[in-house]
Amino acid sequence: MPYALFSKDAKLSKTYPTEADVWKHARKSGLVVDVISDEDVPTPRPVLDNDYEIRPCRPEPQEDPAKNQADADREEEQEFQLSS
Repeated sequence: MPYALFSKDAKLSKTYPTEADVWKHARKSGLVVDVISDEDVPTPRPVLDNDYEIRPCRPEPQEDPAKNQADADREEEQEFQLSS
């Protein structure tokens, strides 16, 4: 099942093949913050800012999650080459 970023019931991102893909794009967009958990483990853990959540969802009728991921990877590679 594909995943996307949501705020309440509003889908905010394209649909991607895996939850990890959405986390990656959310982090790159500055939507992920590290917090110290209340547990005995002092290691920060990533959480989504502003009550965003990543949920499984169906892609839009004309949407292809694998193509969305390939496009995002290609854009990231181009950005990396431009910054070099």
